Amino acid sequence: MERAFKFAKEAHKGIRRRSGEPYILHPIAVARIVSQEIGLGSTSICSALLHDVVEDTEYTVEDIENHFGKKIASIVDGLTKISGGIFGDQASAQAENFRRLLLTMSEDIRVILIKMADRLHNMRTLGSMLPSKQYKIAGETLYIYAPLAHRLGLFAIKTELEDLAFKYEHPEAYNQIKQKIAETEESRQQIYNNFSKPIVAKLKRNGARIRDESPGKI
Repeated sequence: MERAFKFAKEAHKGIRRRSGEPYILHPIAVARIVSQEIGLGSTSICSALLHDVVEDTEYTVEDIENHFGKKIASIVDGLTKISGGIFGDQASAQAENFRRLLLTMSEDIRVILIKMADRLHNMRTLGSMLPSKQYKIAGETLYIYAPLAHRLGLFAIKTELEDLAFKYEHPEAYNQIKQKIAETEESRQQIYNNFSKPIVAKLKRNGARIRDESPGKI
């Protein structure tokens, strides 16, 4: 993993994202999602670190294979082939066909999982893009990636993708909902606490492990 990081850092040296951040921060973030939020191993983490090298630099798939072996090179090659924008004006009509294509064209499911991590980080940082680009990417995410995340069992990622897509497709409605949630947060939290405390206490007495999550979320 250290070699993959150093290779990616050198390959993306001097390149910045639209936000002004060094480009290497993106593959690092994707690798972190792959590891911590999806739970993949070292091969996938290395592939995530290298996922944009062939697409955005002069390095080739053969270079990746020479340095990291056939498996990682194959994953990076698969990611390169499905990179970029997917479609234009007829998103809804083509979405289902493309989801099927993604699932059938990849011999290694890790290609799709890393692509999901890539899209998630791009959505998390979409604020630096032009509004027209935000709208296009949000629609693509809603039609393609959120349903695909659901099919893959990535339910937390699916929900976050939908939330972020809604934020950029319908910013006014999103902000109104966000404001209403903030205004009622204290009362909702009190209701939640009153309801959950006796249940949690009883479960703990019986030795159950508890994960407490916030009841309010867009």
